[in-house]
Amino acid sequence: MKNILRLIRPKQWIKNFFVLLPLFFGGALLQAGALAASLLTFVAFSLTASSIYCFNDIIDAPADRRHPVKCHRPIASGAVSPKAGYLMMTVLAVAGIGLPLLLPQHGLSTATVLAVYFVLNLLYCRWLKLHAIIDVCVIATGFVLRIAAGGEATGIELSQWIVLMTFLLTLFLSFAKRRDDVLRMNATGEAPRKNTIRYNLTFINQAITITASVTLVCYIMYTVSPEVQSHFNAPHLYLTTVFVLLGLLRYIQLAVVDQKSGDPTKVMLRDRLTQAIVMLWGLTFFIMIYGKRLLL
Repeated sequence: MKNILRLIRPKQWIKNFFVLLPLFFGGALLQAGALAASLLTFVAFSLTASSIYCFNDIIDAPADRRHPVKCHRPIASGAVSPKAGYLMMTVLAVAGIGLPLLLPQHGLSTATVLAVYFVLNLLYCRWLKLHAIIDVCVIATGFVLRIAAGGEATGIELSQWIVLMTFLLTLFLSFAKRRDDVLRMNATGEAPRKNTIRYNLTFINQAITITASVTLVCYIMYTVSPEVQSHFNAPHLYLTTVFVLLGLLRYIQLAVVDQKSGDPTKVMLRDRLTQAIVMLWGLTFFIMIYGKRLLL
């Protein structure tokens, strides 16, 4: 059971909280039906993502055995057989994609988004991750599909802002993660991934700078947009830019100075400053969106 849990990586499910963003920013967090639909979709996405982790570990097993850390993964170490991995992958995929069909509304469209995510990531594990730049774009697209699933499940239409900023932010995080691969390649002389040879520190540092800058500019445009300020009734929304700027700078510090950007999930779970910045930013929006409703 321990090896099965390691195979499906439940710690990585934190990424699937992106599914809840449409619910939160759509002002439906306090609606029981919408909340239940979002939570069910979160579970469905977690199961589907875990099925992809199984497939990825099976495909990567030969390379993982040569990696100092990944060699301990269940498939690579032999603790779980490839046959058992394929079985677990199939069960999780069927359960994850089928679960949204239980929704009273928008079940089929939500399941379709999950199916697209599943197929896209099968292609990623098999071919797309071999190509530099394409690999990080596919990862960022996966997070856009997460918010798309959350929007479909609740019937909340996604704004262009949430789609754009989700893609840009996760593209930034993906490039920062690739920086860790380049550092390992430079230290050991062996590329952790086949496409790592198409990256180097100069390119990665510039890519991180560009994506962080564009993300920040996009967020500023979002906060000063008249329609957004009117929607939240918050003329001083632009002040939340401070949290975004601090968050980006902190992550760049972790990537460049501390060289700890290899796993964004671990950063979120362990770095107290990052947690504080995200919590303060989220609390600010929660007060703006739900404060008056809770006081009534």
